[in-house]
Amino acid sequence: MDVLRQLRGFYREKLHLLILSIVALAAATAVGLITPNLLRRLIDDVIVPMKFEEVPVLAVSVLAVVFVKACLQFAHGFWGGRLGNYLAYRLRNACYEKLQFLSFRYYDMAKTGDLMSRLTGDLEAIRMFIGFGFAQLLNVFFMVFFGSIMMFTINWQLTLVTLITMPFLAAVAFRFESQIHPAFQEMRLALSSLTTAVQENVTGVRTVKSFAREAYEVEKFSHRNERYKNNQIFAAELWSKFFPAMELLASVSVAILLGVGGTLVIKDHMSLGELVAFFSLIWYIIGPVWGLGFHINNYTQSKASGERVLEVLNQRVDVKDKEDAHELEGTEIKGDIAFNHVTFAYGNKMPAVTDIHFEAKSGAVIGFLGGTGSGKSTITQLMMRAYDVNQGSITLDGTDIREYSVRSLRSQIATVFQETFLFSSSIRNNISYGIKDVTMEEIIRAAQLAKAHDFIMEMSEGYDTVVGERGMGLSGGQKQRIAIARALLKNPRILILDDATSAVDMETEHEIQAGFQEVMRGRTTLIIAHRISSLRHADQIIVMNEGHVLQQGTHKELIEIPGPYRDVYRIQYADYLARATGREEA
Repeated sequence: MDVLRQLRGFYREKLHLLILSIVALAAATAVGLITPNLLRRLIDDVIVPMKFEEVPVLAVSVLAVVFVKACLQFAHGFWGGRLGNYLAYRLRNACYEKLQFLSFRYYDMAKTGDLMSRLTGDLEAIRMFIGFGFAQLLNVFFMVFFGSIMMFTINWQLTLVTLITMPFLAAVAFRFESQIHPAFQEMRLALSSLTTAVQENVTGVRTVKSFAREAYEVEKFSHRNERYKNNQIFAAELWSKFFPAMELLASVSVAILLGVGGTLVIKDHMSLGELVAFFSLIWYIIGPVWGLGFHINNYTQSKASGERVLEVLNQRVDVKDKEDAHELEGTEIKGDIAFNHVTFAYGNKMPAVTDIHFEAKSGAVIGFLGGTGSGKSTITQLMMRAYDVNQGSITLDGTDIREYSVRSLRSQIATVFQETFLFSSSIRNNISYGIKDVTMEEIIRAAQLAKAHDFIMEMSEGYDTVVGERGMGLSGGQKQRIAIARALLKNPRILILDDATSAVDMETEHEIQAGFQEVMRGRTTLIIAHRISSLRHADQIIVMNEGHVLQQGTHKELIEIPGPYRDVYRIQYADYLARATGREEA
């Protein structure tokens, strides 16, 4: 029950609903005990002495008992349902909120399908147990307790003999729980893996088809599906092994009752009505104990699900605000950035950047050039506090960025990533994402600067055109230009362009850069690019390799000295240089 205690904070305010649900079910159980007594009276006081005039009274009494019991069960379902839905609502909100604030480090390893499984299937299992299963589990003890008391009032010797198998039945049920819980944990993991495979395949369906890997994906899914099937079969085998044993023990109790009780009736030590009532009561007890395995099964499922949900809720947030973190205001920021001997590594890996040191004055444009894995993108990730540095510091206007709240820091930074993400919504909403009270004129102005306005207006519904999931239906260049417009509309003090024009042609890149010249004015800009044409106008260019700074200077300075920058320049401008050399020779 430790998992449920940890979740108690999510339903504490509605704890009265749980109490009402349990009381209603207990009352329904108690009312149900009236029926065996009515049966005893029917046989001993009506049928045997042949006083049939009392039958209508007994019939009405049975109907009244059934009606009252039905009302109490309805109350149990109503209150339990409200409690379960309230808990699921709060848990779902809490999990989603936690996912919003978890650090990038968590998402480096997280799988979308697994998270979806936790927020759907696992939450549903918790909802059902807290709303209904917990009360049903308690009701087992109510039924055994009330039923045993009534049996003792009829014949305590027969009760002791009949219930002799009950401890063994309970022991088998608890043994079943100890084995089924690990099985359900493994089953949840297998289902998450299965969901992840489906999510990844649907998201990457274009890649799958372009590489003709449909058969491979089917085989990969089949393996994961087989794992899930094997877990289901293993759980079914546990059921098939334990439930016959529990049924056998229950049948032994009934056989003992009929043998011993029948003998007592024959010897006139017990009335026939009492034996019939006893027979009804023994099933009143055996049924719940026999079904204890089912309730334990529900409990183990909710326990396994609760553990998975708590993994998310208890996940450590690596990047978070200090208690006295300052709130940044746009009017207060000049935009002076300094990396002071910064070193950072992802987890236990080798450092992604080592001893990085540079300064960017307000309004300066800093360019980064380097191969894949050189640490360029890590620089921008550290600037927006996606991760915190291991050594050194990053300052904004002379203050360590860890002194500012994460939200206010990022509100002053706009980033255009190389891998563009668009929401399944209208182009208007994608450009104005997260910005309130924005006018259509401002949206159009941003789109014009990003050279996106013309192709947007060519679409059937213009800015109201709804793009598909992840921007499906748009070319890579179109998605990138919409992302650029989104960043420009934010009107940031710091602009980060992570290879933002990689998906557009050279002519469009030149047009976008011309628009950038206006929006960069007065803003500190960090540009990552593979094309020197994107960097040549930067105030400072930093050439990186394997996390280290190799060269630093302006475009003019760097092409004058031997080194990687000049080598890249000569490769990218080979045709231009060849033509220039040819003209000089001519």
